[in-house]
Amino acid sequence: MLTHLHIRDFAIIDSIEVDLLSGLTVLTGETGAGKSILVDALQLAAGGRAGAEVVRHGCERAEVTATFDLAAAPAPLHELLAEQSVDADDELVVRRVVTREGKSRGYLGGQQVPIQTLRLVGEWLVDIHGQHEFQSLARPAAQRELLDEFGDALGLAGQVAAAHRERVALSARLAALQSAVGDRDTRLDLLRFQARELASLELGEGELQSLGEERSRLANRGRLAEAARGALLMLYEVEDSNAHAATSRALGLLRQAAGLDPRLGAMVPLVDEALIRIGEAARGLAGYLDDLDVDPARQEFVEQRLAAIEQLARKHRVAPPELVAKAAQIDAELAQLERIEHDLGALRDEVAAAVARWRELASQLAARRREIGARLGPAITTRMQTLGMAGGRFEVRIEPLAVEETHPQGLEQVEFLVSANPGQPPRPLGKVASGGELSRLSLAVQVATARPDGAATAGDARCMVFDEVDSGVGGAVAEIVGRELASLGRHAQVLCVTHLPQVAAQGGAHLRVAKLTDGRTTRTQIVKLDGDERVEEIARMLGGVSITDKAREHASEMLRGAASASPRRVSRPRRAKA
Repeated sequence: MLTHLHIRDFAIIDSIEVDLLSGLTVLTGETGAGKSILVDALQLAAGGRAGAEVVRHGCERAEVTATFDLAAAPAPLHELLAEQSVDADDELVVRRVVTREGKSRGYLGGQQVPIQTLRLVGEWLVDIHGQHEFQSLARPAAQRELLDEFGDALGLAGQVAAAHRERVALSARLAALQSAVGDRDTRLDLLRFQARELASLELGEGELQSLGEERSRLANRGRLAEAARGALLMLYEVEDSNAHAATSRALGLLRQAAGLDPRLGAMVPLVDEALIRIGEAARGLAGYLDDLDVDPARQEFVEQRLAAIEQLARKHRVAPPELVAKAAQIDAELAQLERIEHDLGALRDEVAAAVARWRELASQLAARRREIGARLGPAITTRMQTLGMAGGRFEVRIEPLAVEETHPQGLEQVEFLVSANPGQPPRPLGKVASGGELSRLSLAVQVATARPDGAATAGDARCMVFDEVDSGVGGAVAEIVGRELASLGRHAQVLCVTHLPQVAAQGGAHLRVAKLTDGRTTRTQIVKLDGDERVEEIARMLGGVSITDKAREHASEMLRGAASASPRRVSRPRRAKA
């Protein structure tokens, strides 16, 4: 629901702010005052096309900011906003800026987004009925959704779409598997050869690291032997001056003096431990030197083994440590290819079962849609007779699709046809010539499909705008148009631009649009009317140049009659901004 609209430097509007409530709000004013400009501005905010011509003369840019209450918004809208990382729980601020150079930017919740994204979101927020560049009722998808919603078939339609997606996913897997079958034999030969080659290598866990360490040791055994021999001499083998002999003498001296001072005796265990450690190190170094005297054949074996590993790694284009994982990968692919025939058969059965499930659901949906169409056509036709389209006819055409496997929308396509005048054959709704007729037809559709219990639907969450819906009608038809709009406003937000007092009197809220000029500049203002002001405006619409007491009395009577005709929906106040 639209709760607030701010327009700045758009066309002849310098700055306008207006708070809006649910129910029917009528906009009136003299011709040329700018009523339709407000609709154009709202359309711009919802992602409509615009160029530099919309910027007010002498200004740098035009801005339109619309705030929407999302409390009743459908789940797909919240999902779309989440996909765009737009944080909007209960309220969404939509902003559109157009510069005098014609550049355009769109914002959702303060975050800049592509205009296409703004348009997608706008289709969920605003539904404009009239002579405008986008009209939801003319879109085939919207017609199908409206039919399904009218007959409570949206859940079944969702199941059909889900069954189609499942079939598509399974078919993609089947196609990939069938493609693999084409070169299966060649691939199997290659994989089996590679598996045997890797198996014959018999590369053990940790063997590569161990061989690398051994190669380094063998290649540097001269330097290693020199270091170990020198350390062994200094620790143990140099006569009288080695570390072991010196530590042994030190230990003897401490033991002799330990009885004289306990503090000195505490050092004895430490030196004794050092003597033991030196002996262990000497024995270890001696053993290490013995191990360095390796047969040259061992070095040749290590080099050959490492060369074989590195060559196989290059062949498979992996690092040597990854050879074990590569062998496991080849084994897994080999196993998969060897059972591919079994998998193909099972997957073909799954695809056939998915198609059967889709066809069963789609057949149920087709039957439901035919039944819904048989009810919806006459219901809208009946409404048309009272909205200045006497003799008009509305039909729901349901034709089978040329479906090879599955289709997301089912077995048929839905199209709305209309004949606005007697004797004329029904034509697609989008080709209706008169904008006024299209607006009244849209009103007939919206009222006919409204939920009688007042429950919110996806369509109810939108702000519905009717621009010049009463074009070409008057008298009793105009009053009926007003009543239908008021009826629609009981469970949705409706904005209506009108020239007829019969329609204006039905509004739950009344805004007057006026054009002001000082001779140099022109601007538009919006005034909310209540009480006597509203009587005066409707009297102006009823009368001529001068407003008479008779016209005021008639206007008061119309307002009283509209108030007593039906209870008005309680409007939700606009949330205060933080």
